Amino acid sequence: MFSAFLSPQSQIFLRFMIYSSAVNTTPLQPIIREIVWQKKQEVAQLHQQMSLASLQRQLIAAPKVRDFLTTLQQCPYRPSLIAEVQKGSPSHGSIRADFDPVAIAKASERGGAACISVVTEASFFDGGFKILNAIRQRVALPLLFKEFIIDPCQIYLARAAGADAVLLIAAILTDRELQDFLRVIHYLGMNALVEIHTLAELDRVLKLNDIRLIGINNQNLQDFTIDISTTQNLLTARKSQLLSLGVTVVSESGLYAHTDLSLVAEAGANAVLVGESLIKENDIEQAVRHLLKRDTPN
Repeated sequence: MFSAFLSPQSQIFLRFMIYSSAVNTTPLQPIIREIVWQKKQEVAQLHQQMSLASLQRQLIAAPKVRDFLTTLQQCPYRPSLIAEVQKGSPSHGSIRADFDPVAIAKASERGGAACISVVTEASFFDGGFKILNAIRQRVALPLLFKEFIIDPCQIYLARAAGADAVLLIAAILTDRELQDFLRVIHYLGMNALVEIHTLAELDRVLKLNDIRLIGINNQNLQDFTIDISTTQNLLTARKSQLLSLGVTVVSESGLYAHTDLSLVAEAGANAVLVGESLIKENDIEQAVRHLLKRDTPN
């Protein structure tokens, strides 16, 4: 009843805090189900610790939103590059011994990346808000908040920390959650990268209102195999729909060389997201230049 006395932003937040729908993780690998389970515990703790007033103060103080989508679309390099900053993963452990998130992001920026993806999941990928905050303070590029989002409070915290875009994983969210989370993200001035892995997931996402940005992940979530023909096959199957809706498509995983980028670009991908293969390089700036065919410095 007291929601009528709250600001529109607070009313939206309150509405989402109240409802909760089940996440279907049955077809996924055990590690994905474990991550989602852990995320539910973290979210429950956030609800206990967080007040609307404190969250509003954080949002007011948040850095101005940068236009993630337009930056991708206007980048002179095709496909445009989202370079990822990731400290570790469940399968590979620590990716880089001398991990310096700001140095990695700045090297990627100098190399020609259009945007930066920051893996913030802490329990399994060793990320965190501190990494996002550090990069936000030192790097001008738009930032993607890469987390396992299952609750709107994570979206609000991402914006408060300076994120310009948020990853939504279709495989762990219901259709209603995807649509509602999209509304929150767009309300806050950010963009959503809605990630899919299969044709069935793509068809679900194409039915959403105001879908702008879709990520095709070439990794199979059931056995973790990677095949970049996933991007080619899905774009071939639904290219006309994607074009008619004006959706920007990002290809993710299994992209190591410029020839890989050319393959997915020819299929219709507008951008790519590349992480581990670049992070492992001694000279990240040069590796980005090489990937984009920018070997000669300006």
